[in-house]
Amino acid sequence: MNRQAQAAVLFLVGAAVLHASVSDLYLRYVKAGLQPLLLAAGVVLVVTALATVWYEVREHRTASADRPDAARDGEEAHGYEDGSADDTQGHGHTHREPRISWLLVLPLLALILVAPPALGSYSAMRTGTALQAPFGYAKLPAGDPVPLGLVDYASRAAYDHGRSLGGRQVKISGFLALDHAGTPYLVRMALNCCAADAQPVKIGLTGRIPPVLRPDTWLEVTGTYTGKRTKDPVNGGIIPFLDVSAARPVATPRDPYDESWNN
Repeated sequence: MNRQAQAAVLFLVGAAVLHASVSDLYLRYVKAGLQPLLLAAGVVLVVTALATVWYEVREHRTASADRPDAARDGEEAHGYEDGSADDTQGHGHTHREPRISWLLVLPLLALILVAPPALGSYSAMRTGTALQAPFGYAKLPAGDPVPLGLVDYASRAAYDHGRSLGGRQVKISGFLALDHAGTPYLVRMALNCCAADAQPVKIGLTGRIPPVLRPDTWLEVTGTYTGKRTKDPVNGGIIPFLDVSAARPVATPRDPYDESWNN
């Protein structure tokens, strides 16, 4: 690709990154804390593209201004003006880059026009739980039921055996997943950096479970700790359960991934 084409691709990449960064689209790819870096990267790419075009225009103008009249006369004398010049020299300025290189733009258009869905139940049930033992447990806030992150509840239930929950009712949200036996799980995909390294944290549901269960539906469940637990068939990790007293469907959150597990 020539410089103009390179500048065009750079500009499109930068524009796509900026578009994703100023909207919620970037949350489908990376964690929220990386937004400033994405904005900076997009600005750098756009500025680089504009600088490339500016330098190219300046070079062309300088070359045209510095070209000797005698050289132009010599070219005419050798037939360059009427196209009878030596093919080996003329071809040096007329080769075109393969148009197939513009296919590099297609992924950019896909990024702008098609927002990929967040990872859901299919990935969750084929990946082992990422639940890890925490260093400690923060005191629960006042109120009943207590709004609690799914990862926070899972770690308290699995590694503290519910002692830090104090018998309180908790309210948790996540998307629904079903195993091969039809057992329902509430899941959040946890990530370190980006969606490529996302791993599920799962809690099993027991008690007053809704009669109709659709995978990938987001639910807000209210319930209490139960000592029931099972092992993840993928990696043998602990999957604690929640005794559900109420459940209702909710909209998919702005950020479907959970970043609290590694903080």
